[in-house]
Amino acid sequence: MNKKEKIGIITLGCSKNTVDSERLMSQLKLNRLDLVDDPNDADTVIINTCGFIDAAKEESINTILEATEMKKRGELKKVIVAGCLSERYMKELKKDIPEVDKFFGTEDYEGIIREFGGHLKTELLGERELTSPKHYAYLKISEGCDNPCSFCAIPLIRGKHKTKSIEDLIAESESLARKGVKELIIIGQDTTDYGKELYGKRLLSDLLNKLSEINGIEWIRLLYAYPSHFPDDVIETIASNPKVLKYIDMPLQHISEKVLKSMRRGISERRTKELIFKLKDSIPGLTLRTTFILGYPAETEKEFNDLCSFVKEVEFDRVGVFNYSVEENTPSFILGDPVSQEEKDLRKKEIMEIQKDISLKKNQLLVGSEQKVIIDGKEGEFFIGRSEKDAPEVDGEVLIESKKKMEIGNFYRVKIKDCNEYDLFAKF
Repeated sequence: MNKKEKIGIITLGCSKNTVDSERLMSQLKLNRLDLVDDPNDADTVIINTCGFIDAAKEESINTILEATEMKKRGELKKVIVAGCLSERYMKELKKDIPEVDKFFGTEDYEGIIREFGGHLKTELLGERELTSPKHYAYLKISEGCDNPCSFCAIPLIRGKHKTKSIEDLIAESESLARKGVKELIIIGQDTTDYGKELYGKRLLSDLLNKLSEINGIEWIRLLYAYPSHFPDDVIETIASNPKVLKYIDMPLQHISEKVLKSMRRGISERRTKELIFKLKDSIPGLTLRTTFILGYPAETEKEFNDLCSFVKEVEFDRVGVFNYSVEENTPSFILGDPVSQEEKDLRKKEIMEIQKDISLKKNQLLVGSEQKVIIDGKEGEFFIGRSEKDAPEVDGEVLIESKKKMEIGNFYRVKIKDCNEYDLFAKF
Protein backbone atom coordinates (compact mmCIF):
# COMPACT_ATOMS: atom_id res chain seq x y z
CA MET A 1 0.00 0.00 0.00
CA ASN A 2 1.23 3.46 -0.84
CA LYS A 3 2.49 5.05 2.37
CA LYS A 4 0.91 8.35 1.35
CA GLU A 5 -2.50 6.82 1.72
CA LYS A 6 -4.36 8.50 4.56
CA ILE A 7 -5.47 6.27 7.45
CA GLY A 8 -8.16 7.15 9.98
CA ILE A 9 -9.22 5.32 13.15
CA ILE A 10 -12.71 5.21 14.64
CA THR A 11 -12.77 4.02 18.26
CA LEU A 12 -15.98 2.64 19.75
CA GLY A 13 -16.70 1.35 23.25
CA CYS A 14 -14.81 1.82 26.49
CA SER A 15 -11.58 3.46 27.61
CA LYS A 16 -9.76 0.14 27.23
CA ASN A 17 -10.46 0.32 23.49
CA THR A 18 -9.21 3.90 23.53
CA VAL A 19 -5.82 2.73 24.81
CA ASP A 20 -5.67 0.04 22.11
CA SER A 21 -6.33 2.63 19.42
CA GLU A 22 -3.74 5.01 20.87
CA ARG A 23 -1.10 2.27 20.76
CA LEU A 24 -2.05 1.40 17.17
CA MET A 25 -1.87 5.07 16.17
CA SER A 26 1.65 5.29 17.59
CA GLN A 27 2.72 2.21 15.63
CA LEU A 28 1.30 3.66 12.43
CA LYS A 29 3.25 6.88 12.95
CA LEU A 30 6.43 4.99 13.86
CA ASN A 31 6.10 3.26 10.48
CA ARG A 32 5.80 6.69 8.81
CA LEU A 33 2.27 5.97 7.68
CA ASP A 34 -0.05 8.92 7.13
CA LEU A 35 -2.49 9.01 10.06
CA VAL A 36 -5.25 11.63 9.91
CA ASP A 37 -7.22 12.97 12.87
CA ASP A 38 -10.55 13.06 11.06
CA PRO A 39 -11.67 9.69 9.57
CA ASN A 40 -13.71 11.65 7.01
CA ASP A 41 -10.39 12.74 5.48
CA ALA A 42 -9.09 9.16 5.25
CA ASP A 43 -8.64 6.84 2.29
CA THR A 44 -8.66 3.82 4.61
CA VAL A 45 -10.58 3.63 7.87
CA ILE A 46 -9.87 1.25 10.77
CA ILE A 47 -12.89 0.68 13.02
CA ASN A 48 -11.99 -0.46 16.53
CA THR A 49 -15.26 -2.08 17.58
CA CYS A 50 -17.01 -2.94 20.85
CA GLY A 51 -18.88 -6.22 21.35
CA PHE A 52 -19.86 -6.09 25.01
CA ILE A 53 -23.65 -5.54 25.04
CA ASP A 54 -26.41 -5.23 22.44
CA ALA A 55 -26.31 -1.43 22.20
CA ALA A 56 -22.54 -1.44 21.68
CA LYS A 57 -22.72 -4.20 19.09
CA GLU A 58 -25.43 -2.33 17.23
CA GLU A 59 -23.36 0.85 17.19
CA SER A 60 -20.35 -1.07 15.89
CA ILE A 61 -22.31 -2.78 13.11
CA ASN A 62 -23.95 0.48 12.06
CA THR A 63 -20.54 2.17 11.90
CA ILE A 64 -19.16 -0.66 9.75
CA LEU A 65 -22.15 -0.49 7.40
CA GLU A 66 -21.82 3.26 7.10
CA ALA A 67 -18.15 2.88 6.19
CA THR A 68 -18.85 0.19 3.58
CA GLU A 69 -21.47 2.46 2.02
CA MET A 70 -18.83 5.19 1.78
CA LYS A 71 -16.55 2.66 0.11
CA LYS A 72 -19.28 1.81 -2.44
CA ARG A 73 -19.62 5.52 -3.23
CA GLY A 74 -15.87 5.79 -3.77
CA GLU A 75 -15.33 7.93 -0.66
CA LEU A 76 -13.14 5.26 0.93
CA LYS A 77 -10.69 2.81 -0.59
CA LYS A 78 -10.52 0.35 2.28
CA VAL A 79 -12.48 -0.59 5.40
CA ILE A 80 -10.68 -2.53 8.13
CA VAL A 81 -12.50 -3.83 11.21
CA ALA A 82 -10.72 -4.70 14.47
CA GLY A 83 -11.43 -4.96 18.18
CA CYS A 84 -13.92 -6.82 20.34
CA LEU A 85 -16.79 -7.36 17.91
CA SER A 86 -14.37 -8.59 15.27
CA GLU A 87 -12.67 -10.91 17.77
CA ARG A 88 -15.97 -12.42 18.86
CA TYR A 89 -17.90 -12.61 15.59
CA MET A 90 -15.23 -12.61 12.88
CA LYS A 91 -16.64 -15.60 10.99
CA GLU A 92 -20.18 -14.17 10.95
CA LEU A 93 -19.00 -10.67 10.02
CA LYS A 94 -16.94 -11.96 7.10
CA LYS A 95 -20.02 -13.72 5.79
CA ASP A 96 -22.54 -10.92 6.42
CA ILE A 97 -20.41 -7.89 5.48
CA PRO A 98 -18.04 -9.06 2.71
CA GLU A 99 -17.42 -5.44 1.69
CA VAL A 100 -14.98 -5.15 4.62
CA ASP A 101 -11.45 -5.64 3.34
CA LYS A 102 -9.91 -7.22 6.43
CA PHE A 103 -10.88 -8.26 9.95
CA PHE A 104 -8.55 -8.37 12.96
CA GLY A 105 -9.11 -9.30 16.60
CA THR A 106 -8.26 -7.38 19.74
CA GLU A 107 -4.76 -5.97 20.08
CA ASP A 108 -3.58 -7.49 16.78
CA TYR A 109 -1.25 -4.57 16.20
CA GLU A 110 1.22 -6.67 14.22
CA GLY A 111 -1.40 -7.89 11.76
CA ILE A 112 -2.77 -4.42 11.15
CA ILE A 113 0.66 -2.83 10.70
CA ARG A 114 1.69 -5.59 8.27
CA GLU A 115 -1.49 -4.90 6.30
CA PHE A 116 0.00 -1.48 5.56
CA GLY A 117 3.43 -2.85 4.73
CA GLY A 118 4.97 -1.89 8.05
CA HIS A 119 6.62 -3.75 10.92
CA LEU A 120 5.58 -3.85 14.57
CA LYS A 121 7.99 -1.93 16.81
CA THR A 122 7.67 -4.29 19.77
CA GLU A 123 10.11 -2.32 21.89
CA LEU A 124 7.82 0.72 21.57
CA LEU A 125 4.43 -0.91 22.22
CA GLY A 126 4.00 1.26 25.32
CA GLU A 127 4.13 4.42 23.22
CA ARG A 128 0.78 6.05 22.49
CA GLU A 129 -0.73 8.91 20.52
CA LEU A 130 -3.09 10.46 23.05
CA THR A 131 -6.65 11.08 21.90
CA SER A 132 -7.72 12.44 25.30
CA PRO A 133 -6.78 15.95 26.43
CA LYS A 134 -3.02 15.91 26.94
CA HIS A 135 -3.19 16.27 30.74
CA TYR A 136 -4.85 12.93 31.48
CA ALA A 137 -4.50 9.41 30.13
CA TYR A 138 -5.91 5.95 30.74
CA LEU A 139 -3.37 3.39 31.91
CA LYS A 140 -4.44 -0.17 31.09
CA ILE A 141 -2.63 -2.33 33.63
CA SER A 142 -3.98 -5.72 32.57
CA GLU A 143 -5.97 -7.52 29.91
CA GLY A 144 -8.69 -10.15 30.18
CA CYS A 145 -10.54 -11.41 33.23
CA ASP A 146 -10.68 -14.56 35.40
CA ASN A 147 -14.00 -13.79 37.08
CA PRO A 148 -16.86 -16.15 36.13
CA CYS A 149 -19.70 -13.59 35.95
CA SER A 150 -22.62 -15.29 34.24
CA PHE A 151 -23.66 -12.31 32.13
CA CYS A 152 -20.25 -11.22 30.84
CA ALA A 153 -18.63 -12.02 27.50
CA ILE A 154 -15.31 -10.32 28.29
CA PRO A 155 -13.42 -13.59 29.01
CA LEU A 156 -14.69 -14.91 25.65
CA ILE A 157 -13.36 -11.81 23.90
CA ARG A 158 -10.26 -10.84 25.85
CA GLY A 159 -9.27 -14.15 27.42
CA LYS A 160 -7.89 -14.84 30.88
CA HIS A 161 -6.36 -12.18 33.09
CA LYS A 162 -2.90 -11.06 31.96
CA THR A 163 -0.89 -8.58 34.03
CA LYS A 164 1.38 -6.01 32.42
CA SER A 165 4.68 -5.80 34.30
CA ILE A 166 5.34 -3.01 36.77
CA GLU A 167 8.46 -2.06 34.80
CA ASP A 168 6.54 -1.68 31.53
CA LEU A 169 3.78 0.34 33.22
CA ILE A 170 6.29 2.67 34.85
CA ALA A 171 8.03 3.20 31.49
CA GLU A 172 4.69 3.89 29.80
CA SER A 173 3.64 6.29 32.56
CA GLU A 174 6.97 8.13 32.47
CA SER A 175 6.50 8.57 28.73
CA LEU A 176 3.00 9.91 29.31
CA ALA A 177 4.28 12.30 31.99
CA ARG A 178 6.87 13.65 29.56
CA LYS A 179 4.01 14.44 27.18
CA GLY A 180 2.29 16.50 29.88
CA VAL A 181 -0.02 13.94 31.47
CA LYS A 182 -0.78 14.83 35.10
CA GLU A 183 -3.64 12.40 35.82
CA LEU A 184 -3.38 8.64 35.34
CA ILE A 185 -6.67 6.75 35.22
CA ILE A 186 -6.08 3.09 36.08
CA ILE A 187 -8.16 0.68 34.01
CA GLY A 188 -8.44 -3.02 33.20
CA GLN A 189 -11.20 -5.61 33.14
CA ASP A 190 -10.41 -6.20 36.84
CA THR A 191 -7.82 -3.86 38.31
CA THR A 192 -7.84 -5.48 41.78
CA ASP A 193 -6.49 -8.74 40.28
CA TYR A 194 -3.35 -6.93 39.15
CA GLY A 195 -0.21 -9.02 39.53
CA LYS A 196 -1.91 -12.27 40.46
CA GLU A 197 -0.71 -14.54 37.66
CA LEU A 198 2.56 -12.71 36.87
CA TYR A 199 3.90 -12.21 40.37
CA GLY A 200 1.93 -14.83 42.29
CA LYS A 201 0.11 -12.22 44.38
CA ARG A 202 -1.96 -9.10 43.92
CA LEU A 203 0.29 -6.05 43.69
CA LEU A 204 -2.06 -3.17 42.86
CA SER A 205 -0.99 -1.25 45.96
CA ASP A 206 2.70 -1.59 45.03
CA LEU A 207 1.95 -0.39 41.52
CA LEU A 208 -0.02 2.65 42.72
CA ASN A 209 2.76 3.68 45.07
CA LYS A 210 5.44 3.32 42.39
CA LEU A 211 3.39 5.31 39.87
CA SER A 212 2.97 8.07 42.45
CA GLU A 213 6.76 8.55 42.47
CA ILE A 214 6.83 9.63 38.81
CA ASN A 215 7.62 13.31 38.36
CA GLY A 216 4.70 15.18 36.81
CA ILE A 217 2.00 12.72 37.86
CA GLU A 218 -0.22 14.45 40.42
CA TRP A 219 -3.46 12.44 40.37
CA ILE A 220 -3.96 8.67 40.13
CA ARG A 221 -7.56 7.47 39.82
CA LEU A 222 -8.72 3.84 40.22
CA LEU A 223 -11.46 2.38 38.01
CA TYR A 224 -12.89 -1.14 37.50
CA ALA A 225 -12.14 -2.50 40.97
CA TYR A 226 -13.76 -5.89 41.58
CA PRO A 227 -15.51 -6.16 44.98
CA SER A 228 -15.04 -9.83 45.90
CA HIS A 229 -11.27 -9.56 46.36
CA PHE A 230 -10.60 -5.89 47.16
CA PRO A 231 -7.09 -5.84 48.70
CA ASP A 232 -6.69 -4.34 52.19
CA ASP A 233 -3.36 -2.76 51.27
CA VAL A 234 -5.05 -0.83 48.44
CA ILE A 235 -7.42 0.68 51.01
CA GLU A 236 -4.39 1.83 53.04
CA THR A 237 -2.71 3.26 49.93
CA ILE A 238 -5.78 5.25 48.90
CA ALA A 239 -6.17 6.57 52.44
CA SER A 240 -2.53 7.60 52.88
CA ASN A 241 -0.94 8.37 49.49
CA PRO A 242 -1.72 12.01 48.57
CA LYS A 243 -1.39 11.35 44.83
CA VAL A 244 -3.82 8.41 44.82
CA LEU A 245 -7.26 10.00 44.74
CA LYS A 246 -9.87 9.07 47.31
CA TYR A 247 -12.01 7.79 44.47
CA ILE A 248 -12.98 4.19 43.69
CA ASP A 249 -15.02 2.93 40.77
CA MET A 250 -16.30 -0.49 41.87
CA PRO A 251 -19.03 -2.05 39.68
CA LEU A 252 -21.32 -4.00 42.05
CA GLN A 253 -23.98 -4.97 39.45
CA HIS A 254 -26.57 -5.80 42.15
CA ILE A 255 -27.18 -6.35 45.87
CA SER A 256 -29.89 -9.04 46.00
CA GLU A 257 -28.49 -12.33 47.31
CA LYS A 258 -30.49 -14.24 44.72
CA VAL A 259 -29.26 -12.11 41.83
CA LEU A 260 -25.62 -12.01 42.99
CA LYS A 261 -25.57 -15.80 43.22
CA SER A 262 -27.08 -16.23 39.77
CA MET A 263 -24.63 -13.64 38.42
CA ARG A 264 -21.73 -15.65 39.93
CA ARG A 265 -20.23 -12.52 41.43
CA GLY A 266 -18.38 -14.36 44.17
CA ILE A 267 -19.65 -12.06 46.91
CA SER A 268 -22.76 -12.00 49.10
CA GLU A 269 -25.04 -9.14 50.06
CA ARG A 270 -23.58 -9.12 53.59
CA ARG A 271 -19.95 -9.05 52.40
CA THR A 272 -20.75 -6.34 49.87
CA LYS A 273 -22.17 -4.08 52.55
CA GLU A 274 -19.29 -4.86 54.92
CA LEU A 275 -16.80 -3.86 52.21
CA ILE A 276 -18.60 -0.61 51.41
CA PHE A 277 -18.72 0.54 55.02
CA LYS A 278 -15.13 -0.57 55.57
CA LEU A 279 -14.07 1.58 52.62
CA LYS A 280 -16.04 4.56 53.91
CA ASP A 281 -14.69 4.20 57.44
CA SER A 282 -11.08 3.71 56.31
CA ILE A 283 -10.94 6.42 53.64
CA PRO A 284 -12.39 9.72 54.91
CA GLY A 285 -13.82 11.75 52.05
CA LEU A 286 -14.04 8.76 49.71
CA THR A 287 -15.95 9.17 46.46
CA LEU A 288 -17.51 5.80 45.60
CA ARG A 289 -18.80 5.14 42.10
CA THR A 290 -20.64 1.99 41.05
CA THR A 291 -22.73 0.51 38.25
CA PHE A 292 -25.73 -1.80 38.30
CA ILE A 293 -27.32 -4.15 35.77
CA LEU A 294 -31.11 -3.90 35.65
CA GLY A 295 -33.49 -6.53 34.34
CA TYR A 296 -31.23 -9.53 34.91
CA PRO A 297 -33.37 -12.73 34.59
CA ALA A 298 -33.33 -13.39 38.35
CA GLU A 299 -34.41 -9.83 39.16
CA THR A 300 -38.11 -9.82 40.06
CA GLU A 301 -39.87 -6.79 41.49
CA LYS A 302 -38.71 -7.83 44.97
CA GLU A 303 -35.03 -7.93 43.99
CA PHE A 304 -35.36 -4.59 42.24
CA ASN A 305 -36.94 -3.05 45.34
CA ASP A 306 -34.04 -4.45 47.39
CA LEU A 307 -31.66 -2.67 45.02
CA CYS A 308 -33.56 0.61 45.37
CA SER A 309 -33.39 0.35 49.16
CA PHE A 310 -29.68 -0.39 48.96
CA VAL A 311 -29.00 2.70 46.81
CA LYS A 312 -30.91 4.84 49.31
CA GLU A 313 -29.06 3.30 52.25
CA VAL A 314 -25.51 3.61 50.93
CA GLU A 315 -25.90 6.94 49.12
CA PHE A 316 -23.27 6.34 46.47
CA ASP A 317 -21.55 9.41 45.09
CA ARG A 318 -21.90 8.26 41.48
CA VAL A 319 -24.13 5.59 39.93
CA GLY A 320 -24.37 4.23 36.39
CA VAL A 321 -26.97 1.71 35.23
CA PHE A 322 -27.16 -0.66 32.27
CA ASN A 323 -30.02 -2.78 31.00
CA TYR A 324 -29.31 -6.50 30.96
CA SER A 325 -28.27 -7.81 27.56
CA VAL A 326 -28.49 -11.50 26.63
CA GLU A 327 -25.05 -12.63 25.46
CA GLU A 328 -24.67 -15.92 23.63
CA ASN A 329 -22.18 -18.44 25.04
CA THR A 330 -22.34 -16.89 28.50
CA PRO A 331 -23.74 -18.94 31.44
CA SER A 332 -26.80 -16.68 31.81
CA PHE A 333 -27.81 -17.17 28.17
CA ILE A 334 -29.96 -20.18 29.08
CA LEU A 335 -31.99 -17.98 31.45
CA GLY A 336 -33.41 -16.04 28.54
CA ASP A 337 -34.55 -12.45 28.82
CA PRO A 338 -37.84 -12.50 30.78
CA VAL A 339 -37.84 -8.82 31.77
CA SER A 340 -39.25 -6.64 28.99
CA GLN A 341 -37.33 -3.70 27.57
CA GLU A 342 -40.10 -1.41 28.78
CA GLU A 343 -39.76 -2.71 32.34
CA LYS A 344 -35.97 -2.40 32.23
CA ASP A 345 -36.29 1.23 31.13
CA LEU A 346 -38.77 1.94 33.93
CA ARG A 347 -36.44 0.42 36.52
CA LYS A 348 -33.53 2.40 35.11
CA LYS A 349 -35.51 5.62 35.36
CA GLU A 350 -36.51 4.86 38.96
CA ILE A 351 -32.94 4.14 40.08
CA MET A 352 -31.65 7.30 38.42
CA GLU A 353 -34.38 9.38 40.07
CA ILE A 354 -33.28 8.05 43.44
CA GLN A 355 -29.65 8.79 42.63
CA LYS A 356 -30.47 12.26 41.33
CA ASP A 357 -31.80 13.29 44.75
CA ILE A 358 -28.74 11.80 46.45
CA SER A 359 -26.36 13.56 44.05
CA LEU A 360 -28.09 16.90 44.59
CA LYS A 361 -27.84 16.54 48.36
CA LYS A 362 -24.14 15.69 48.17
CA ASN A 363 -23.41 18.58 45.80
CA GLN A 364 -25.28 21.02 48.04
CA LEU A 365 -22.91 20.10 50.86
CA LEU A 366 -20.01 21.33 48.69
CA VAL A 367 -21.50 24.80 48.10
CA GLY A 368 -19.32 27.34 49.87
CA SER A 369 -16.24 25.09 49.90
CA GLU A 370 -12.98 25.40 48.01
CA GLN A 371 -12.12 22.57 45.64
CA LYS A 372 -8.99 21.69 43.71
CA VAL A 373 -9.86 21.22 40.05
CA ILE A 374 -8.05 20.39 36.84
CA ILE A 375 -9.15 22.31 33.75
CA ASP A 376 -10.33 20.17 30.81
CA GLY A 377 -11.43 22.93 28.46
CA LYS A 378 -13.71 25.90 27.90
CA GLU A 379 -17.31 26.04 26.69
CA GLY A 380 -18.83 29.45 26.06
CA GLU A 381 -18.21 31.64 29.09
CA PHE A 382 -17.27 28.75 31.38
CA PHE A 383 -14.02 26.97 31.96
CA ILE A 384 -14.73 23.26 32.44
CA GLY A 385 -12.96 21.59 35.33
CA ARG A 386 -13.10 18.37 37.33
CA SER A 387 -12.53 17.83 41.02
CA GLU A 388 -10.96 14.66 42.36
CA LYS A 389 -14.53 13.40 42.75
CA ASP A 390 -15.05 13.33 38.99
CA ALA A 391 -13.62 10.95 36.41
CA PRO A 392 -13.68 12.23 32.83
CA GLU A 393 -16.52 11.17 30.52
CA VAL A 394 -18.62 9.43 33.20
CA ASP A 395 -19.01 11.92 36.08
CA GLY A 396 -19.99 15.54 36.56
CA GLU A 397 -18.06 18.74 35.90
CA VAL A 398 -17.22 22.01 37.62
CA LEU A 399 -18.31 24.99 35.51
CA ILE A 400 -16.11 27.95 36.44
CA GLU A 401 -16.62 31.67 35.93
CA SER A 402 -13.30 33.47 35.73
CA LYS A 403 -12.16 36.84 34.45
CA LYS A 404 -8.63 35.47 34.40
CA LYS A 405 -7.43 33.00 31.81
CA MET A 406 -7.25 29.44 33.13
CA GLU A 407 -4.82 27.14 31.38
CA ILE A 408 -6.13 23.78 30.17
CA GLY A 409 -4.38 21.01 32.08
CA ASN A 410 -3.48 23.15 35.09
CA PHE A 411 -4.76 22.80 38.64
CA TYR A 412 -6.59 25.61 40.46
CA ARG A 413 -8.50 26.09 43.69
CA VAL A 414 -11.99 27.44 43.05
CA LYS A 415 -14.92 28.48 45.25
CA ILE A 416 -18.13 26.49 44.77
CA LYS A 417 -21.07 28.87 44.46
CA ASP A 418 -23.98 26.71 43.29
CA CYS A 419 -24.88 23.27 41.99
CA ASN A 420 -27.44 21.09 40.26
CA GLU A 421 -27.90 17.33 40.52
CA TYR A 422 -24.67 16.46 38.74
CA ASP A 423 -22.54 19.58 38.18
CA LEU A 424 -20.98 22.26 40.36
CA PHE A 425 -20.74 25.97 39.57
CA ALA A 426 -17.70 27.87 40.79
CA LYS A 427 -15.76 31.14 40.62
CA PHE A 428 -12.04 31.70 40.36
